[in-house]
Amino acid sequence: MVKTRFAPSPTGYLHIGGVRTALFNYIYARKHKGQFLVRIEDTDAERSKEEFVTAILDGLDWLNLSPDLEPIRQSTRFEIYKKNALELLNNGSAYRCNCSQERLGNLRYEQEKNGLKPGYDGFCRDKGIEDINSVIRIKSPREGETIVNDEVYGTIHFPNKELDDLIILRSDGSPTYHFCNVIDDNEQGITHVIRGEDHLPNTPRQIQIVNALGYKGFSYAHLPLVLGEDRKRLSKRHAATDLMAYKHQGYLPDALNNMLIRLGWSKVEQEVFAISEILESFNFADVQRAGAVFDIGRLNFINQEHLALKNDDELLHLIKPFADKIDLDLNSHHDPKRLLRLCVGSGNNLEEIAHFLIPFVRNYDEYSDDCYEKFLIGSEKVLDFFKTQISTLDEWSETAINEVIESAKTELGLPMPKIGMPMRSALLGRTKSPPLDATIYLLKKEQVLERIAQTLKKITSEC
Repeated sequence: MVKTRFAPSPTGYLHIGGVRTALFNYIYARKHKGQFLVRIEDTDAERSKEEFVTAILDGLDWLNLSPDLEPIRQSTRFEIYKKNALELLNNGSAYRCNCSQERLGNLRYEQEKNGLKPGYDGFCRDKGIEDINSVIRIKSPREGETIVNDEVYGTIHFPNKELDDLIILRSDGSPTYHFCNVIDDNEQGITHVIRGEDHLPNTPRQIQIVNALGYKGFSYAHLPLVLGEDRKRLSKRHAATDLMAYKHQGYLPDALNNMLIRLGWSKVEQEVFAISEILESFNFADVQRAGAVFDIGRLNFINQEHLALKNDDELLHLIKPFADKIDLDLNSHHDPKRLLRLCVGSGNNLEEIAHFLIPFVRNYDEYSDDCYEKFLIGSEKVLDFFKTQISTLDEWSETAINEVIESAKTELGLPMPKIGMPMRSALLGRTKSPPLDATIYLLKKEQVLERIAQTLKKITSEC
């Protein structure tokens, strides 16, 4: 059975690069009807925090990427790592090293001064040191090469002379990252290690640990890094550092997954899809090697497309917490479903859409931008016409309102922009809105007449 894993360190919140890694692991497991697992790598006690563990798991749940089994935590497994380290020590695959920090610092200085790659020189390798307070290093092969067969980057050869004897257990008894990683992958039954390209240099070291422990080993797939639009590694300059920021802004999990799947993989032609729709076509052969650019504009487009696919009841359910946050009672509107359907494309996310709805539900505070000076001054004729015509309407419908608009174009001899812009400005305090007949309909008749009257009063008083 195929088993993949996502192994975050809880030293921060779940970020976009981490989410993309989790997503590819999830998709590959689902494609092969396998298992997707999560491991919390919390051996760094000083930096690991429970709030980050909670945030990571909550983020995966929100994206519908929950693991198939309860996550394991490395902090509960120290005795397992120590046992394996001592076994390697006893069978001669590892050795104790008591080199001082001063010696190691001098060694590094001399290597860098001579243009050499820094690394441990094996000084204690054959000394037979028995001091239990010393570190334990693995005996790396000195000849030949370690070969990484990667699903994305192909076959890569690493000369063993460039891989020094890695510490697997520190002097305080705590294990190192690479050692824990290999042991846990083996014990969890992981078949495919799928992670970011920045981990590729770690892989030959981990393969050497695999060989020393006598494990079968794993298949590897390293994914291109996620970059900002300036093609530098993604940071808070380019996107929110915390995944949940996108949830709080009103992006849909399906949209974020949709966007992230396309970061480095582009087999399908359609822009909008669900995970289930691309499982059969997903293959590492189609993962690009170049860095993948996270484009917030693309995310906005995809999110709008996913929102448009929701039915009216789903939209009302989704918008409610964002409307509640700004005390906007959509139930007080005479046709909330029509309102939301016509305005769903007005914002990139649910938070923006909720704010866009405000003047349709309650009075706006002031005219925005320059719409008053640009479109309302001198528009008395247009406003008076609509005030008179609308007051006589017996039927409040978009069809009846459209007839008024058509008659305004004919009787006033004005093009649509000269009619629509003043009316939008008077009714909403801004010029952006759905079509004019829908905009007028989405307000109650008395609201329309009242706002036109208020605008005329303001124009008259300032003339």
